[in-house]
Amino acid sequence: MKIYIDGRNRILEKPESIFINRELSWLDFDSRVLALAKEKNLPLGERLKFAAIFGSNMDEFFMVRVGSLYDQTLLKNNKPDIVTHMTASEQIAAITPRVAELQAKCDKYFQHLVGLLADAGYKKVDFNHLSKQQEHFWKTYFQRELLPLLSPQIVDSRHPFPFLSNKEIYYIAQLYNKGDGVSFGIVPVSSRFERVLFVKDGETTCFAFIEELVAHYAATIFATSTVQKQCLFRVTRNADITVDEGMMDHDIDFRDVMSELLKKRRKLAAVRLQFWPEAPQEIAKFLREKLVVPASRCYAQTSPLDTGCLFKLSGRIANDGGHPEMFYPVAKPMQAPAGYDLYTEVRKHDVLLAYPYQSIRPFIRMLLRAGADPNVVSIKMTLYRMASDSQIVGALINAAENGKEVVAMVELRARFDEQNNIDWSKQLQDAGCTVLYGFDDYKVHSKLTLITSRVDGKYRYLTQIGTGNYNEKTSELYTDLSFITTRQDIGEEASAVFNNMALQRLTSEADTMLVAPLRFKSVLLDEMDRQIAFAMQGKPASIILKNNSINDPQIIAKISEASCAGVRVDMIVRGICCVRAGVPGRTENVHIRSIVGRYLEHSRIYCFGNGEDMRIYIASGDFLTRNTERRVEVGVRVDDPAIAKKLRGILDLQLRDTVNAREMQPDGTYTKVKPSEGQPPVDSQMAMFGYFKDGFEMEAKKPKTQTTTKVVAKKAVAKPVSRQASSLRPARPGLWQNLFGRGKK
Repeated sequence: MKIYIDGRNRILEKPESIFINRELSWLDFDSRVLALAKEKNLPLGERLKFAAIFGSNMDEFFMVRVGSLYDQTLLKNNKPDIVTHMTASEQIAAITPRVAELQAKCDKYFQHLVGLLADAGYKKVDFNHLSKQQEHFWKTYFQRELLPLLSPQIVDSRHPFPFLSNKEIYYIAQLYNKGDGVSFGIVPVSSRFERVLFVKDGETTCFAFIEELVAHYAATIFATSTVQKQCLFRVTRNADITVDEGMMDHDIDFRDVMSELLKKRRKLAAVRLQFWPEAPQEIAKFLREKLVVPASRCYAQTSPLDTGCLFKLSGRIANDGGHPEMFYPVAKPMQAPAGYDLYTEVRKHDVLLAYPYQSIRPFIRMLLRAGADPNVVSIKMTLYRMASDSQIVGALINAAENGKEVVAMVELRARFDEQNNIDWSKQLQDAGCTVLYGFDDYKVHSKLTLITSRVDGKYRYLTQIGTGNYNEKTSELYTDLSFITTRQDIGEEASAVFNNMALQRLTSEADTMLVAPLRFKSVLLDEMDRQIAFAMQGKPASIILKNNSINDPQIIAKISEASCAGVRVDMIVRGICCVRAGVPGRTENVHIRSIVGRYLEHSRIYCFGNGEDMRIYIASGDFLTRNTERRVEVGVRVDDPAIAKKLRGILDLQLRDTVNAREMQPDGTYTKVKPSEGQPPVDSQMAMFGYFKDGFEMEAKKPKTQTTTKVVAKKAVAKPVSRQASSLRPARPGLWQNLFGRGKK
């Protein structure tokens, strides 16, 4: 297949293609994050944080995405990208120049930020231009505080090359000794050191990065040799671990399997080398050969090798006080009014909580109330990412200690949270909870809680379905939604989902809930078909999709079909977006924007139609094929008119955003949305505080009509897990077959 490359290194299947490569789209998202580091309208301390977030994102990109692509290059029959059909090698070749471009921008922005910090009274120490007094101070500090803790190593014919840890910073020098010739000296700059050092100099606060201090004086360690070349470097290793089927021995606890995999992760192949401030040719060649990293994945930079230090720098400035203009105004989640009891209130009417605008505390108190309620029989919950000091897990443990049946579906494969989940699963089990690990072939990414009570001889359900994790920390940083109801029909569907997970079965049918992989994508495609039919009949039709990412080709094809039928499709996609908007004859009625701001947009809302015909869903799953086909995700159709209206209002507000929004152009680039002349700017994120100011409703509503058990029992059908992935994809005729010739990958 012929490959075309546009002016920004985007790979297109052909000039009129509506597809964008996933990895390049990820880098475009990172570019939008990095752009906030130069945004003049943002406070300086927040710009530092966005530069730090960019660096953290790039670390994850190389560890996960490039690591996965590297693994694929080692296979004889590796599968191409599902939308652009590029091989792993072609994708890596396209990624590397784009990364170099972004790194150059990061270096430029960082230097500018350093200048602004100096103007604000925070001056970065330049070790190449120290006064005699400064030289004496820092040399003394190095000799007294650092030198005793350093562990230098020589690499020559008698001393092997050491193992280099993932994301650690190292000093390296090319050494020459008359007796031994050329060798190399390596000094780990341990992450146990305080990364940023602060020293007061009159009214100015000077800050120094510990690795630059080590680099300045490390040559004194190798006093018997001549240091010919030197620099700092950092290794990024592949972190894309998978569970081998051979490890799934039923006699082995899955926690032990994951613990072994985490040990293996630390020793996986290197996928990137970073150098500061430059890469001397001899040193770069030496490290590339030892670590087997091609020159194309070696990057010299002048910004910090690990931008995590910028979080610490920003935190120190905030703790100093006296610089409120350097940070966002304080905005804390709204607390429920005195006397508000979610556990009681939800029995009067459905409830929607919106984080971080509303506090998660009412939900935690609800769990505590349930754990102490004598009528409660059981509490079941899916757990994916938990806080390190989780009050939610504590509430589950309390419930178990009170004699309740507590079932926790803990997903041990939540990337980079595996150890935390292993630890919590042990505590839950020790407290008497039943701990499940989910499916062998599907990650459980659902956000589902079910509280079952027995009242007057009948079972009653309280169900919570959310878009975000049960995590107190991220609930103040991520925008998420939590829908809570006592509708009996939804509770019975949720009960069937939990029972199926316990028995390693996938849920194939439900009326109100979405349950991937069998009852998620198919429902949403049907909703799109409904809007297409309306448009073909000349009736009003619209689709609004808000999520984090999209690359599912079947959904993209349906979006294109809707556009061609005249349906207006608005998409609010924060991150990866593999469909291009505004392509004539393909997606000209598709409008895509990305909102990147103070909070991480994380909620998923899927809206079809307007007015009385509107159907709206919230869900845990995005439109990546991993979510639609390889994970257990849950969602729900929100039928409560007030809450449905509230959700639609969130979408409308974000579609009016002129502060955090960037709109995709037909070539795949993004441009910042600006207010119309004479119009005030709209910050959808901060406006949400006002939008939910009365969100903790306490008025009574009429009792809801309950769906009978018999009807729901017929809907809640479960099927055993199929080992053939293709059988999980519903066959759908239409544009999908026209575009690709068949209905499956």
